[in-house]
Amino acid sequence: MATAKLFAATGDFKNDIQLPAMFDQEVNKVCMYLHIKAILNNNRQGTAQTKNKSAVSGGGQKPWKQKGTGRARSGQNTSAVWVRGAKAHGPKSHDYFEKVNKKVKKIAFRSALAAKAAEGKVQVFEALSFGAPKTKDLLAVLNKAGLEQRNALFLVSEADKNLYLSSNNIPWCRCARVADVNTYDIVRANNVVISQAALAELEGGR
Repeated sequence: MATAKLFAATGDFKNDIQLPAMFDQEVNKVCMYLHIKAILNNNRQGTAQTKNKSAVSGGGQKPWKQKGTGRARSGQNTSAVWVRGAKAHGPKSHDYFEKVNKKVKKIAFRSALAAKAAEGKVQVFEALSFGAPKTKDLLAVLNKAGLEQRNALFLVSEADKNLYLSSNNIPWCRCARVADVNTYDIVRANNVVISQAALAELEGGR
């Protein structure tokens, strides 16, 4: 069974706990690749576009006659070889959307969690809530827990405004609800910090 360190809300280490079965499943790298590729492609705008010969201003009349001028042949001044002409083989706007089946998403998400647990990058806190937004207090808790200051992802069961505001000023922290994270968020995080309430929500149906 996969295990993780359990910390009190103050950052004090309590003991090692067993993680739910979803953290102990086989890592499916193919599903993770497909889901992450789809996430990144679906975030692309796809609005890059250049003008072809029909869209560039000008043209319509042959610049000079075909023969007798000593110059190269030219049919229109919107050609790509002309200054202020069209762009040859430029990008066209299109949709990068990729569909991923729900089953593949579920396997990919759980595989990402299992991979992080196998690396010892999952920590569990009894609670991650504050009475007021205080970045200094959150940093004190994290330092006491010995959490590495590098790209940490906090998973909470519901939107905690004070925790969000406390972590918002820390460049290497990100706070998110369990329902809002995806496979890419888990994979790119160096440490995944989960509250016990969020862990119960993960076990219940994510």
